[in-house]
Amino acid sequence: MKRLKKSLVAVMVTGLLASCAKQNDTVEVEKSGLDIWPTINSEVKKDPEIERNVAELLAKMTLEQKVAQMIQPEIRDITVEDMRRYGFGSYLNGGGAFPNNNKHSSVKDWVDLAEAMYQASVDDSLDGINIPTMWGTDAVHGHNNVIGATLFPHNIGLGAANNPDLIVKIAEVTAKEVMATGIDWVFAPTVATVRDDRWGRTYEGYSEDPEIVKEYAAAIVHGLQGTQGDNFLGDDRVISTVKHFVGDGGTVKGDDQGNNIDSELDLFNIHSQGYVGGLTAGAQSVMASFNSWNGEKIHGNKYLLTDVLKDKMGFDGFVVGDWNGHGQIKGCSNHDCPQAVNAGLDVYMVPTDAWKPLMENTIKQVRAGVIPMSRIDDAVTRILRVKFRAGLFDKASPANRPYANKTDLIGHAEHREVAKQAVRESLVLLKNNDNLLPLSPKQNILIAGDAANNIGKQSGGWTITWQGTNNENADFPGGSSIYDGLAEQIKAAGGKVTLSEDGSFENKPDVAIVVFGEEPYAEGHGDKENLVYQQGDKRDLALLQKLKAQGIPVISVFISGRPLWVNPELNSSDAFVAAWLPGSEGDAVADVLLTDKAGKVQNDFKGKLSFSWPSHPSKPVNRFDADYAPLLPYGFGLQYGDKSVLSNNLSEKVELDNGADANSYVFKGKTFAPWQMRLFSGANNQAVMSSSIALKGLEYRTIDKHIQEDAFKLVWTGLENAGMEFVSKSWFREDLSMMQASNAALVIELMRDGLAEQPVIISSHCESEGDKPGSCRAQVDITEQLNRLPDTQWQNLSIDLNCFAKQGLKYSQVIMPFAISTSGKANLSISDIHFAPEQGQSASIQCE
Repeated sequence: MKRLKKSLVAVMVTGLLASCAKQNDTVEVEKSGLDIWPTINSEVKKDPEIERNVAELLAKMTLEQKVAQMIQPEIRDITVEDMRRYGFGSYLNGGGAFPNNNKHSSVKDWVDLAEAMYQASVDDSLDGINIPTMWGTDAVHGHNNVIGATLFPHNIGLGAANNPDLIVKIAEVTAKEVMATGIDWVFAPTVATVRDDRWGRTYEGYSEDPEIVKEYAAAIVHGLQGTQGDNFLGDDRVISTVKHFVGDGGTVKGDDQGNNIDSELDLFNIHSQGYVGGLTAGAQSVMASFNSWNGEKIHGNKYLLTDVLKDKMGFDGFVVGDWNGHGQIKGCSNHDCPQAVNAGLDVYMVPTDAWKPLMENTIKQVRAGVIPMSRIDDAVTRILRVKFRAGLFDKASPANRPYANKTDLIGHAEHREVAKQAVRESLVLLKNNDNLLPLSPKQNILIAGDAANNIGKQSGGWTITWQGTNNENADFPGGSSIYDGLAEQIKAAGGKVTLSEDGSFENKPDVAIVVFGEEPYAEGHGDKENLVYQQGDKRDLALLQKLKAQGIPVISVFISGRPLWVNPELNSSDAFVAAWLPGSEGDAVADVLLTDKAGKVQNDFKGKLSFSWPSHPSKPVNRFDADYAPLLPYGFGLQYGDKSVLSNNLSEKVELDNGADANSYVFKGKTFAPWQMRLFSGANNQAVMSSSIALKGLEYRTIDKHIQEDAFKLVWTGLENAGMEFVSKSWFREDLSMMQASNAALVIELMRDGLAEQPVIISSHCESEGDKPGSCRAQVDITEQLNRLPDTQWQNLSIDLNCFAKQGLKYSQVIMPFAISTSGKANLSISDIHFAPEQGQSASIQCE
């Protein structure tokens, strides 16, 4: 019935008569729905020899071997011996996962792991078969998991550049750097058409309009894979993945993994054009999307995965799931989901320890007839077809391929030049009063803002770590900050440059360039209720206004993963540049902002908005809307000499949401600014920079509660007093006095596994000038209340803030709002730490 309703929508939109919906015309209505979708004429044709090889190999395989081809575990959850025993068809490294759990793993470390897994997969001594495995990785703006790699602007910036030829070059560079580490397969490109910029993955989309998306999808697939007859999937090419099928950019309110309620016609016209482009170019894999379409999860939607994608569009590669996405299907879990494979999923992406029970359950379900053997054979045929096309049966092992271990390819100078071109072409000039730009480098120029000399911030999410957080400039060898490029050119021209994050100076500058913007984030954590920039905490606006009040012309360089409502910041800027997330080559920004020594323009602005700039903080605006009223339209972008069109008195009025203040959160699936997570054991104190860390007496690891890595587990072994804490950036004092004034409680959502053997302590720490050492600390023993909670169930435990205040904690000067520690054995998982106003008197722990 649901499919009939979708088809009827398509029928009405296409102008067919309502009489077609009569009962005896039901079959015709079904055809009308599928008629929306084209049959793709892929550039990659079936090869009879490959098809024979696949059929012959398939006939030799046992059920266990076939199902193993469909299982994709994560490197943190399997060993080389697991690969030897089961012969998984593929494996992946998730964001923030590295060989040996080492963020700074060398190229050799990556290749060594690839070689070990490969050799184990072709060793038939245990599993009886020698099918080479594949390693998949999220190389979404360059080989972004690897230290020193060339990092390109995120897709939103590339959309502004609108240069398909450049996209091919970027993809070719990415493929080479990936091949240098022995990896075969990348989970790119993202071809979402983003319709609500509140979505935290907006920057992964090229545009709000499918026009650019379709062309770019073909370009990046060509660059990654090559073209048939031109080194297709050769030694310098990798398997590509168009993702996420389908509709992820159109969920209600931009909710990540939410519900897309578009008609079937809009699902095709708006959200599927990237697949038309990518599949025509020969993409060999498609990743299913987390989102739902009209309430049905895509991972379990047979109509879309099989009837549309495979049967009607003719896709003959394989469909891979997203991170335990099958577990979100109604009636499924991460361990058990026949619905997904029956719907058309070919490869389960199954990180964590769920891979083994899922594999065992799938085998049982085939034997019981729950999953038809024909569906298993189809899935494995598709997987083997791609492996033969990629030459994996004929290529040398990862360590012996032509590009393997070529460390000079990682961040090669020629690769960085391509990235610099992308940076220059992606910048969009939104405002330029009195033609303030370009600047002569011979002036006295102040460089301010916390993003000016911060390569991690300018690179955004999916940068070394999953969320792009906890990175320092030293993590980007060969890269450059925006300040680096400006300073080099200004000094070379005889000008004066001062770097001052807070905008202070000794000698008044001629002009100030302020670089500021969003903190890095990735999927699940970047969603916003509205598009107001720095709502409730206008630090960057205060900096702009301070400089303006001193009579200093201000140029704003805005770092962001989406257009944001920045009317106050625009009003306080004489010039405003949308720099998006430029990646590792920040120095190229100077090539556009500054003239040469002779005063000539080096590079004019080329970037044009591929996303409309919002005039309202919570109303989505997209090209061709019936009531289209953006602040700046799709395609806008000034060049030098153009007259600014923006008023200097834009409305700054905005109605703030009545929901919970985000500043009350310490942790909720992610660490909230300004806090940083650290682990301690005895005298050892270590920042959390990866997804798993082991100290003496304590083991830490991220886990999944609702979405990928939205919680963490702490396991105390009793060998040392140890724990976890959240501290302010640079240990600056933070004012949380409003929380105390609102009679708040500290709320922790946690789950224990077993009783705590020794006292479990929650503590907080502040610092005030003149305080005696240790006098501004407080702690609460939660052991009794903790051990009363039901085992292995998520529960809230809350503490009245007066418990800390009565011990001398000054909430106006907090450095560490939360720490948890014990010297005994304990096992706790935590997903949420926040302050809840008006809940102090009802907290589970009171202090008289």
